[in-house]
Amino acid sequence: MTSSADDTTLTDAHREQIAARLDDVLARMDAAAARVGRDSREITVLLATKTRTPAEIALAVELLRERGRPVAVGENRAQEIVKHAEPLLADNGVPRHFIGRLQTNKARDVVAFAETIHSVDREGIADALERRAEAAGWQRDVLVQVNTSGEDSKGGFAPTVEAIAPMVERLRDSRALRPVGLMTIGANTSDAAAIRASLHRLRELRDTVREQLGAEELTELSMGMSGDLEIAVEEGATIVRVGSAIFGARPA
Repeated sequence: MTSSADDTTLTDAHREQIAARLDDVLARMDAAAARVGRDSREITVLLATKTRTPAEIALAVELLRERGRPVAVGENRAQEIVKHAEPLLADNGVPRHFIGRLQTNKARDVVAFAETIHSVDREGIADALERRAEAAGWQRDVLVQVNTSGEDSKGGFAPTVEAIAPMVERLRDSRALRPVGLMTIGANTSDAAAIRASLHRLRELRDTVREQLGAEELTELSMGMSGDLEIAVEEGATIVRVGSAIFGARPA
């Protein structure tokens, strides 16, 4: 990826738009957290940076840090990883996550980029990530993806303890991969009750698996995006993935 002026600079108006949208997101999170007695400053804002420029990403990271919020960046396409080598992003110390569906032939690139990988949705991916991480002498945090909505278009394990527990145990035995929680994509619907049910199910599963396996290290719940982040916060999300609500609509 070669930087252009648009990649590395922003107009004042663009900066103001991002700042205003970001503050709106934080206000939404604060209100949702207050409703259930949580501290929203304990929830990581994971910037979904697909198609976003280094300048946009760097600004959002800076603003979140200024506001005292935990922040990470997340790519969901392996081909976009390269932009994080740009000077604006390379040395900013922000945690890097991979949040998309992963092909086994991209495992090496993803392991080199991301400290945390959200999309362990099948045995083959766990095997590929483990091989690459072991070869490089790295340890990577991973989340087990669960299809809590039951939609055919989504990857992930079935939303049952029986389906999830073997993968958690397999990861706990790994020297290179460390399971830290569960991830889901909420139901694709405008029905708030259905969305809430799909996210609530993830928390129930995480809690049950922790108890049955003694897996206290499963602390993370990665769920909620721009459209449903309030419900996710109310249901216990520790990581919310936010893109368009901060950066605006993606370019056509």
